[in-house]
Amino acid sequence: MIYSPKSISNAVQILQDDPDAQILSGGTDFMVEVNFGHRAPTSVLSLRAIKELCTWSQQDGVIRIGSALPYAQMETGPLAKLLPALAQAARTVGSPQIRAAGTLGGNLGTSSPAGDSLPVLYALDATIIIATATGERRMAVKDFMVGPKRNALSKGEIITAVELPASTGYQGYSKVGVRNAMVISIASACLVHNPIDRSVRLAMGTVGPTIIRASAAEKWLGEECDLASASSITPAICAEFGRRCGDESQPITDHRSTAEYRRHAVSVITSRLLERCAAS
Repeated sequence: MIYSPKSISNAVQILQDDPDAQILSGGTDFMVEVNFGHRAPTSVLSLRAIKELCTWSQQDGVIRIGSALPYAQMETGPLAKLLPALAQAARTVGSPQIRAAGTLGGNLGTSSPAGDSLPVLYALDATIIIATATGERRMAVKDFMVGPKRNALSKGEIITAVELPASTGYQGYSKVGVRNAMVISIASACLVHNPIDRSVRLAMGTVGPTIIRASAAEKWLGEECDLASASSITPAICAEFGRRCGDESQPITDHRSTAEYRRHAVSVITSRLLERCAAS
């Protein structure tokens, strides 16, 4: 059975009536699992016909992105100017065909630490909007992922949007893979500089069971530099920051990389992100 509701309320009602229905957003992860026999759903609920989920808006310093907005619409244009790190991450997602289908809601629902957009959401302290049978609830992204491919969604709930604060400071994203395109990351990171509250926030992907905020490295950096001015960030500071980020990572060895290489890679890319911030 394939369901294609036109409204969020209708989608939630379908899940009440058919709690085993599998939610389909872009399908770029879901269909791989189906094709390899890891899933065999008897019913699927597609979100792509719900127009509200396929749009974005900005109001009062908050950017709201519908959970089914495809990455292709984040790569360029007004949204890319508002959220340059998200645009950079979106451009690294698979092929053009994958970016035309893949979504933030799908990345969150899959909850893989290798999800390309997730370090950006963590570095920007995103809020996840979730539709429930009784209305709507909001959750900080740091509380959403609870383990590899596990999240805090309850049965019958649907991710409807992500809210991100508009920021005027530097934003950057970087990832390392076994080739330059169409690759699952070995390590990834997003850095956000806020000159107003004098902070740098750094989130790392694929180097732990969930996305990791380099909280200790962030605190050290704030004590060493005047973060109201990126010019106070020296090359030596960048190198030490990268080393400290690597120390906070929790990588594993698997078929794509060793733990040692992942730690080294994330140290390098976090150091380079801070260098780019200082040069911006």
